[in-house]
Formats: sequence, structure tokens, C-alpha cells
Amino acid sequence: MNVKAILLTLFLPITAFAQGFAGLGTDADGFSVPQPDPQFAFPADHGAHPDYRIEWWYLTANLTAADGTPYGLQWTLFRSALAPETGEGWTAPQLWMGHAAVTTPENHYVGERLARGGIGQADVVDDPFQAWIDDWVLEGDWETLRMTASAPDFAYDMALTAQGPLIFHGDAGYSVKSAAGQASYYYSQPFFAIEGTLQLPDGDIAVTGNAWLDREWSSQPLAENQTGWDWFSLSFDDGNKMMGFRLQQTDGNNFTSATWITPDGQTTPYTDGALVATPLAVNDDDVPVGWRVELPEKGVDVTVAAINENAWMTTSVPYWEGPVTVTGSHTGVGYLEMTGYE
Repeated sequence: MNVKAILLTLFLPITAFAQGFAGLGTDADGFSVPQPDPQFAFPADHGAHPDYRIEWWYLTANLTAADGTPYGLQWTLFRSALAPETGEGWTAPQLWMGHAAVTTPENHYVGERLARGGIGQADVVDDPFQAWIDDWVLEGDWETLRMTASAPDFAYDMALTAQGPLIFHGDAGYSVKSAAGQASYYYSQPFFAIEGTLQLPDGDIAVTGNAWLDREWSSQPLAENQTGWDWFSLSFDDGNKMMGFRLQQTDGNNFTSATWITPDGQTTPYTDGALVATPLAVNDDDVPVGWRVELPEKGVDVTVAAINENAWMTTSVPYWEGPVTVTGSHTGVGYLEMTGYE
């Protein structure tokens, strides 16, 4: 077995979690599992939860340059535990994976980092908050954050400022993912203003925009019959926002969930069936890059279209992730993640 094969074997739990593929419906195997009526404690819950099997810190941003060109940006750190036990140094059972990307209308640049826990190469600490893998860093007090990443074809250095409260999805942060009751703890900061510099092959570009940071952890977030997901984070021009996902099932049905977010941070959760997401167009790889998204109770009937149809994450486990435009009953921008299509 070569080095790459060994790494992929070690990272199978985290890659499966991050992309919503097989493995997320397996038993929790002694790990903690989310329970209803969560009691979050900050800043501690911004940090890692090693007694849970899988976890992420996931930031996406819609950016604009001075000439009006749209860009997308991603910074993600995934944690996966091989076992519920703790350990130090090389005996620590934590595995880490980082994904970073910059999307332009013409190109999609991707970087990936893999690390073992316990040796200082990657970790997340809560106070002061710092998440890192090698030299990729997300740090600050959650009111303000600095974010950096680099890869052979790109780099970025961004400053983020929160302009609204944290948002808790599902039932006060307890996010149900299947009819059988699988769930995760899930909250977001969708109100970040972001500014900084993209370093691309054609030169440095100053950008501004808005960013959305997701926090989620669980040990068995999907059911055995669920194979992937379509996830939308939409920021409308009227100040409202919406998170919604569609979990694909082997029987051809889908499980859906959504959160409506007002400009001042008030939320309305929607359970299975309230959100409807219908593919409209596919790219050359048969990945749906155009969608009709409906939330009738809020009068939402929009078309979501990729800025770059080829925003494929060429990482250890591939998936599609990129910025989108929103037109129809509401207008705006957002991000779309799709798994289970390779």
C-alpha cells in the first residue's frame, strides 16, 4: 500500500462525513450522540468535541471586486475521531483535513491539507479561538476573525466582522437529518462582513462581501439509506437569509430541512417537506448546477444558478462546492454544496 492509499484509509471517516457519503449512517460505536434540548456554552462550543466522531468548521463567502467581478471563497477544517478514547501525541485518535478554494467565473482553485492530531499540526482551541492546519488559520473572538490559506495556485488573507447574532438550526441547534431521528448539533454565524485580498495567478485582487460560518458535530448524522446532500445558504438582497438542505435517499425520496433567518437574527425552523429543491440544469458531469428552490410558507420561489458550473472539489473525496446567484421571488447570492454525484 502506498503512502497516498494509507492516508486515504486513515481519513476515510472524515472524508465520508465531510461529503455526506457512505459511513455517515454507521453506528456511533461508543461515541457521544446529540440529544434534544442542547445547552450550548460559549466560547467552549466553538472548540473541538473529541467525544463525538465527526465535526467541522465550514466558512464560505460571496465576494466582489471593485470591477464587479464575483468570486467565491471556502475555508473548511474537518475533524474525525478513530475512537472515542483520548490520547496524547501520536496516540491521539483525532484526524484532521482542511479544504480551501477560490472560485472565479472562469476557474476553480482548490487546496487540501491532511494532518494527525496530538502533534500540533492541526487543532481547534476555544479561548482564544484558533483553528488551524499547518499554516492555514482561522482565529479571533467570533466577533472579528482573521482567515488565511494558501495553495500552489492561490492564497488569501481575510478579515471578518460579525454584524448579527449566532443562528441555531433545527430545534435550538438540534438538527434532525432523517425520519429515523439521526441528528447533529448545528449552529451558524451567517452575518459576517468580509474583506481582504485574493492572490491569484493573474495578480492580487481586493474583494469585499459577506461570509457564512457553519459549525456542526455528531457521531451518526445520517441514516443508512442516505447517500449525499444538496445544501444551500442563501443571502437575499432584502436582508433575509435561508439555509436549506435536501438529503438524498436510496429509495429516490429526499429528507429536507430549512431555517429562515430575518435581518435581526430571528429564526423560523422548517421540518421535512417544507423546503422543495428541484434540479433544473446539469453540467457536463451530470451535476445539477441550476435549481428551483421553494419555501412556500415564506413565499420563496427562486432559481439558484452556479457562477462557475465546474466548481468541483478535486480533493480526497470529491464534491461540488461553489457560489451561486439567486433570482425569482427573491434576489441575492449564496453558496451550494452537492455530494453523492461522483
